[in-house]
Amino acid sequence: MKNLSKVLGVLGFATIVFSACNNSGTTTPINSEAEANSEVSISDLKIAYILTDSVIANFDLFKEKSGEITEKGRKFESELGSRARGFEQEVQNFEQTAGTMTPNQARAKQEDLMKKERNLVTYRDNLMQELQSDESQLYSDVIDRIQEYLTEYAEENDLEMILSYTRGGAVWYSKKSLDITDKVTAGLNAKYAASKSAGNK
Repeated sequence: MKNLSKVLGVLGFATIVFSACNNSGTTTPINSEAEANSEVSISDLKIAYILTDSVIANFDLFKEKSGEITEKGRKFESELGSRARGFEQEVQNFEQTAGTMTPNQARAKQEDLMKKERNLVTYRDNLMQELQSDESQLYSDVIDRIQEYLTEYAEENDLEMILSYTRGGAVWYSKKSLDITDKVTAGLNAKYAASKSAGNK
């Protein structure tokens, strides 16, 4: 499906808020000692970024599940096509035999065909809705897993922030050395493979 080739998922972008100085030159009071200890100077920030589209597109979970949804879409298309052809044939048969029917028979057949047409449209809409629901759930699962892994990665690598770098997004420039896309993708896939081995797909 065309929608599957377009990655829609975009990770949230964090905004840093620093304490402002008041007129007397002292900093604005903070709520607790814990917050004071967690305060980070801008000169100490350790930041990295990922190419979000690339991470999602190369995440094995996404590739596997999107392939399943695509195959499901092909089967739905085949079933719908078969039903549509059967309906068209029935309409043609009616057109050829309508002249031999009584008015009541013709009217009853027309009503029957109209009902079948409505049922066919409803069937098509239900199939499309099911596929869209599958896609939406997939993207939600993928984003959740990426978010979870990025939290772990940031803690393990002492990072204060991981940005989502997308074309035309909020980040227009960053040094290539800050790009952790490949590392994150490899880590995600390793974690996913381990979960599959453990039977937790």
